[in-house]
Amino acid sequence: MTNVLVLVGSVRTGSVNRKLAQVAVEAAPEGVSVDIYPGLELLPHFNQDLEDNPPLPDEVVRFKDAVSGADAVLLVTPAYNGAPSAVLKNGIDWASRPYGDGPITNKPVAVIGAAYNPKGGPQSIGFAGAAASVAGGSVIEETVFASIGALPDGEPSGDPQIVEGVKAVLAALVGAAKG
Repeated sequence: MTNVLVLVGSVRTGSVNRKLAQVAVEAAPEGVSVDIYPGLELLPHFNQDLEDNPPLPDEVVRFKDAVSGADAVLLVTPAYNGAPSAVLKNGIDWASRPYGDGPITNKPVAVIGAAYNPKGGPQSIGFAGAAASVAGGSVIEETVFASIGALPDGEPSGDPQIVEGVKAVLAALVGAAKG
């Protein structure tokens, strides 16, 4: 079983990015578990003093254990002024530590996202991918951007092209995890 951990950068319950993450859960091929990490917003702001002076807060330990236990990570990012949310960036920062040996190090990572702005969305995806790469993740090229205004009823699951794109990203991510 290949385990993919999904980190959703939007904390809003009904967000299109959460719905896009759910498409990934539902599109998981046989033999692949896709799980959305609950509570990314509960992580404290990254602070190197916390990392350097154990014990780490319980939420950080829970998060790092989840990333460590995954075979691959799928980032789902909104575009907040052309960048990922602070919540998602904070998760990437925690997953990068200790630098060079954090739980994201050498782990396959993919980035998908949804936004209203057709420029800001892809820019946010690129930003999140770059941050994950610098953090030590092995970011794959395959990605999906969903333009929220073009989705039928705001539902990514209603757009066959988006669903197929998510399936292709998952296939590439799982392939990278199996190496």
